[in-house]
Order: sequence, then C-alpha cells, then structure tokens
Amino acid sequence: MRIVCIGGGPAGLYFALLMKKQNPAHEISVVERNRPYDTFGWGVVFSDATMEAMRAWDPDSAAEIEDAFNHWDDIEVWFKGTRQRTSGHGFVGIGRKKLLNILQRRCEALGVELVFETDVASDLDYADADLVIASDGFNSKIRNRYQEVFEPDLVTRPNRYIWLGTNKLYDAFTFDFRKTDHGWFQAHIYKFDDKTSTFIVETTEDAYEKHGLGQMDQQGSIDFCQDLFSEVLDGAELMTNARHLRGSAWLNFNRLICGKWSHFNGHSHVVLMGDAAHTAHFAIGSGTKLAIDDAIELTNQFNRHGHAKEQIPAVLEDYEEIRRVDVARIQNAARNAMEWFEVVGRRYADTLPPEQFMYSMLTRSQRISHENLRLRDKAWLEGYERWFASQAGVEPSADGRVPPPMFTPYTMRGVTLTNRIVMSPMAMYSAKDGVLDDFHLVHLGARALGGAALVFGEMTCVSPDARITPGCLGLWNEKQAEGWKRFVDFVHGNSTAKVGIQLGHAGRKGATKLAWEGIDQPLQTGDWPLISASALPYLKNSQVPKAMDRADMDRVKADFVRATELAVTTGADWLELHCAHGYLLSSFLSPLTNRRTDEYGGSHENRARYPLEIFNAIRAVWPEDKPISVRLSCHDWFEGGNTPDDAAIFAQMFKDAGADMIDCSSGQVWKEEKPVYGRLFQTPFSDKIRNEVGIPTIAVGAISEADHANSVIAAGRADLCAVARPHLADPAWVLHEAARIGLTDIAWPKQYYSGKQQYETNLARAAAAK
Repeated sequence: MRIVCIGGGPAGLYFALLMKKQNPAHEISVVERNRPYDTFGWGVVFSDATMEAMRAWDPDSAAEIEDAFNHWDDIEVWFKGTRQRTSGHGFVGIGRKKLLNILQRRCEALGVELVFETDVASDLDYADADLVIASDGFNSKIRNRYQEVFEPDLVTRPNRYIWLGTNKLYDAFTFDFRKTDHGWFQAHIYKFDDKTSTFIVETTEDAYEKHGLGQMDQQGSIDFCQDLFSEVLDGAELMTNARHLRGSAWLNFNRLICGKWSHFNGHSHVVLMGDAAHTAHFAIGSGTKLAIDDAIELTNQFNRHGHAKEQIPAVLEDYEEIRRVDVARIQNAARNAMEWFEVVGRRYADTLPPEQFMYSMLTRSQRISHENLRLRDKAWLEGYERWFASQAGVEPSADGRVPPPMFTPYTMRGVTLTNRIVMSPMAMYSAKDGVLDDFHLVHLGARALGGAALVFGEMTCVSPDARITPGCLGLWNEKQAEGWKRFVDFVHGNSTAKVGIQLGHAGRKGATKLAWEGIDQPLQTGDWPLISASALPYLKNSQVPKAMDRADMDRVKADFVRATELAVTTGADWLELHCAHGYLLSSFLSPLTNRRTDEYGGSHENRARYPLEIFNAIRAVWPEDKPISVRLSCHDWFEGGNTPDDAAIFAQMFKDAGADMIDCSSGQVWKEEKPVYGRLFQTPFSDKIRNEVGIPTIAVGAISEADHANSVIAAGRADLCAVARPHLADPAWVLHEAARIGLTDIAWPKQYYSGKQQYETNLARAAAAK
C-alpha cells in the first residue's frame, strides 16, 4: 500500500513509523515543508498514560523519548503573594524539536521516506497514493481544499497568548498570576529539557489592548512580560523562537472540530489527523497526545481489518467513530480549562481566597475531582479540607479530622443547614385539591430522615389556575397550609433538616395531564384558562394563553402574597420563587416567550420588571430572618433565548432586590431547545453567577454522587447542591454517600442506627473483597 503523510509533525511521523513497523511492505513517505531536523516550537507535555501506550506500540522510540523526558509530579501556583504546591499529577515534558528528531530518526531506521522542504498544495500531487494522511496542522491546506466535505467548525477564542521560553528551570508545572492596572495576566511554565522551560503568557483582549501590546514588536512584548513576571523568573530572561513572525507574536487560540474526517478524492483516500482534524487548548496540554492517539488508533484499525487497500474505507469509518468520542472528551475538558483561564480575572482572581483559588484551578477541567485529588496528594487535600471547614466554623476532631465540604454547615440569615445538600423540588402530581397529604409526608419526610439538609416540596402553586396539572401542590387556602404545617412539624421534630417551599405559577404550561398520562399534553376536560407574558402556546396543540394585562398582574401578585402569608403560618424555614422552566415568571424573563412591547417587554429591565414586583411583594411579608432564593433558567438552549450572560444580569437584579441565593437551573422554556447534557452540566451557570455577580448559588443538574458535590462546593462553584433524581432512587442518598466515602460520624436517625452499622460493615466487606 502506498501511503503519503503530508506534514511531518507528531501525527504524521508516528503513524508512518507504526505502519511501516506493522508491515514493511508498505511504501510510506512523509512530506514536510521545513528543512531536515528543523522545527519550531518549545516544549510539549504528555501524560503518563500516553507514554504507556507508546511503549506498547513502539518500545524503541518510546525508550529514546523517555530518556529525553523531564518528569514532574508537582503543580505550583503563585497567586497574591502566596506559593502553593501539590503533588501526584504525573506530567512529562520534552522539547518539540527533540521529539520530532527522535521520530524522524526512527522513521528513517524503519525505511520510511522523509521528504523535506516541500510545501504541498494539494493531495492530488500524490494521485498514486492509496492513502493520504493530512497531518499538515491547524492551517491544513488539504482540509481547506475540501471544506464542504470536512465541515470544519472553527471558533477563535477571546484571550491572547504569546509562546516564549526561558533558560530558568522549574521543578514543577508552575502557574503565576499577576494583576496589572488593566487586568490579570497568567503564565503557564514547565521545563522540557535540561536547559529550557516553556513560558506561555496569556491575558484578555481588553488587557492586551490597554497595555498596547498589539502595537509593540516582539522584543517589546518580551520586555513587558519579563518585567511583569520578574519574581518568578528570578533574574532569568525570556526569549522567543518566533522571530520569523511579523508583529508582536501574540495569538488567539482557535478551537477546531470537523464534521467529517475522511474523503475519497477520486484517486486516493484522504484522512485528517492531529491538528488538521481537531485542536485542544494548551490549558491541559493535550494537543500532542491527541495526535499520537490518532496515529495509534488508525494503525490499530488497519491491524483489525487488514492492511490491504481494499480495507481502507472500513478502517477510516471505524477510526473516525472511535477517535471522535475520545477527542470530544478531551476537547470538553480542554474547553472547561480554557474557559477557566479566559474568565480567571473577573470570576476567580478578585473573589476567591488563595486556598480556594488553587483548588478551583486544579479542578478547572472537571476531569479531576475531589476524590481524585485525594489519590494524587492526600496530605494537600486534607489540609485544604481543614481550611474549608474552618471557614464554615468547624473545628477539627481530636484526631484532626474534619468533614468534607458537602458535610460542612451553611448559614443564611437565621437559618443554619447541617450540610450542603438540598432535596430539589420535583413535581409528584399526586395532590388532591392542592393538599400536601400522606403521600407527600412519607415521600418528603423520608428524604429529611435520609440526611438532606434542606427539603423542598415540589413547585407549590399560588392559585387553582396556577397549577401545572390537577395533581400539583397548592398554597391558597388554610387546609393546604395545615397540610404543610403537619409536614414541617414532622421534619422539625424528627430530623435536623429544614423545610423549603417553592412558590410558582405554571403560566402557559398549565392545565396539562399528569406526567404519566402524557407530559405537557393539554387536559381534554376540566382545564382552566391560561395566562402568560405573551399569547404563545407551549406546544402546537396547547391552549393559547392570554397575554396578561394589569388586572391579571395585580391578581397574581396578590395570590403570591397570600401564599407567602400562608407559608409563614406553616413554620417553613426557606422560601423560593420559581422564575425558571418556562412557567409564568420565566415567560417574562425570556425573549423567546416575552414578545411584549409595553414596559414589561424588550430590555432586561423591562422583562424582569414583573418578576421583581412579585419578589418584592413576597419579601415584604416573609420573615426577615428567613431566606428567599430564586430559581432561574440560566440558559434557554435555543437561538435568540437567554444565555448565561443574560442570567447573570437577572441574578444581579434579584440580588439588588434582596434575594439571598440563586438556584441555577436551565432550559424547559422553549420546546425546541437543544440542551447539552453531561455530568454537572449546569454547574458552570452557578459558578458564573456566584463568582461574577457575588451572590450565593445552588448548583443543580446531574449531581449524582458525593464526589460531584464535594468538587462543586470545595471549588466555590456553588454554596449548595440540589440533588433530584438520586433522591427519588434512594431516600437516604445523603447518608449512604457519607458512608461510601468513609464518613462514619454522620448522625443517622436513632431508629435506624443498627442499619447504619450494617450498611457500613457491608461497604467495608465489599471494599476488602476487591
């Protein structure tokens, strides 16, 4: 088989040597535009896992690479006059030039033809090839030639960075954060050989412009960075190897994803590899890893299908299917890390204390969790847990132990929660005439006994026509208040939990069937008139709501006030105003559902006007020593709808009005929404609002284990975590998660104490049997 690799970077070289090693009969050429053994760039970073794969596929090149490696376990952060260090992270660095030279020599030894100083304009220059590898980098001419086939999705990110080097050697992957009059700069620093360290400086576009870096030549930028980072450089000088570039050499990172990776050009099969197919931000140092993994997987598929040219279509199909999953995983982690650095100044550096800033940075990609940090550096994490506990007023036990973050107390106004876990409001559709009855007492009471610190009932509707379904809870009369009081008294008398009531109005999503009879489907009989911000039905077959007039607004506001007054009589501890999920107040906030042209539509201020009227009215009658939170849909997941930036604006308005906390959900506003689900997928909204707006938050959504909650709380991405479906599956979810992480001194209900002992014993036996 005739194979031509266009581009002599890690992807093309490593694939060439692997394929030649697997089948010496292959005729393989690597065509590179630069001179022999000449390359640009500083160091690259591998993980230990990548090296393990390289040892398995080609021990000879792996051994030579490892001989040239600089290995380190530590990460050190310089921030606000502090230096913090943690270990166990397992990085290896090597000079890019050194890496390519090793791969070039290995290719030559195996009989791969290396062709240099040849700038390939078209894959058709090699029409005799059975397979063309387009490994010609981010600016791939081959990919650009077939844009309509490969469908490249390119996003230019906002931050500026410059790739420099220094002869100062660092014994840890070092991050240095420096504040200037115009914003924050950060340096990413790591040693890659016995003489040189990579030194990447990054900042926002605003700081870049205000410091005039765009008007400086390269030496001017180097001098600026050298002065700014003089402390960490300790007398060493910065240098560049990009003198061939015009201007200041500051760049923007370009994130690339391709819709398709292969194409038959009429003569040859063409496949993208490495940066020609995808990019990953340097914040997690995985670009070279992805290139190497591409080469390994394509070779693996030839081994599976056979090395005959007839197998190429099947090989390329399976290669793309498998690699696309892993690339997406790495790109998602890289995106999280990249976005952390893009907002570090306004979101974290000015708000978080150094200890929490360090934790947030370590977990920025969301690939490293709380318990993963414990595996990497137990001593450091235990020290951080002691610091976090001290902030919550928790003293260490006699043996120095403290609870992990999710089990520390939290106080808001006059209410103290025993831990950070909230039983999220979830509709049960099981009420009769809106009354909280025996089902709800058992259902909600079990979660209070099961360890949740704050137990919310479902959205509790403020009038009969405010209900989603005939089975929804309500709070518009004394009988309903009595049902709530019975529940509140039970919880207060039998647990340490607090009780929250979430008040809401269904708006255009009302008068529907019970969920198991057809969720969101309109009632055929027994329905009631609907109201909303605008006369837009939720579904095509839904009832068209009336656009509210002033009389409607006054009536509904009075309903909310009456419900709040009734809530006071129940003894409940916490109130939440539901302004999310497309219900009535949410329909005012979203431009998708609010088409009004009066003072209640258009601008953010106008769209928030009525929800704020409701909030102000209920705050006035709710006890001063008890909190009110507001649930927002922080992303509509549909073009033209609200984004997290809009949610932050609304959060600021509610904060200014006196809201204590924002409960950060998303979606369910527009039926055609396209949410991006995943672990902790809504936590970034909580993170943004908490740390940019400066108001406490509740994170909710795909939080399913203690490790998730500890990671979120410890990093300062939320103050509380609302757990929904796991609580449906396990009423004692909180107590069970405590036992699973070895926290045995959490109190269980005294009636269940023997079960606690048995549960912990069974967990210990299962662990010992592994």
